[in-house]
Amino acid sequence: MKRIVLLCFNRGAHARRERQRLHRIREAVVEPVLLALMRSSSGAPSVLESVFAEAVEGAGRDDEVSERLLDAAYEQFCRMGIKRSTMADVARLAGVSRITVYRRFATKDQLVEQVVRREFRRYFDRFILDIQDADTVADRVVVGFVSSLRAIRSNRLIGGLMTAEPDAVVPSMTGDGGRTLAVVQQFVASRLLREQRAGNIAGHVQVDLVAEMMVRMSASFLVIPSHVIDLDDDEQLRAVARQFLVPMLGPPHTPHS
Repeated sequence: MKRIVLLCFNRGAHARRERQRLHRIREAVVEPVLLALMRSSSGAPSVLESVFAEAVEGAGRDDEVSERLLDAAYEQFCRMGIKRSTMADVARLAGVSRITVYRRFATKDQLVEQVVRREFRRYFDRFILDIQDADTVADRVVVGFVSSLRAIRSNRLIGGLMTAEPDAVVPSMTGDGGRTLAVVQQFVASRLLREQRAGNIAGHVQVDLVAEMMVRMSASFLVIPSHVIDLDDDEQLRAVARQFLVPMLGPPHTPHS
């Protein structure tokens, strides 16, 4: 009986430690990242919404010093987490004074926001670049799907946490009222609408709905481990996209002569 009680106690203690560990992860990295993504004031667009607009419009990049500081901040956040990192840490890693950091970024929140903005801007930029060489809309959907999963999964700050600690990420992602997925859906829908206007997708196809399904399918692969599909195997991912995503576009569109 004592052994059973001790076993139950140990299991309970392990569960408490696991909950505490996930709470620390959420507090240190996940919540600051999502807070930066969703931050807005007076009805202004969130950071993620602004990044989406910048990618579509092709906005310019930061100056050299700011890029250097953002590189240092990204590395620092990946090493120690956002909560435990300070502006002094970033300055030290960048080899500059704290005054230089504060001249570019008035607060730590602003610095975090800009780091997260840049990572998602890179994601959108990579997506657009990767699909440019594809010949057909079907090819662009396949390439975009594979590229998106690879870009986010390989990102140390965002994708690394999704891969290593999905239990810490999922509750935070689903607790934002769907805004994160909605912005990515808008991005994908804008690309599909462009294809439709070019005559590559039939006019009856509901591109908003197709984009919604594509983004939700991609998100599920990011946050829920698969025991069937090797997410590191691009060929498998391409096959999945061709079998399940491309048919959402309907039959190949042939304009009336």
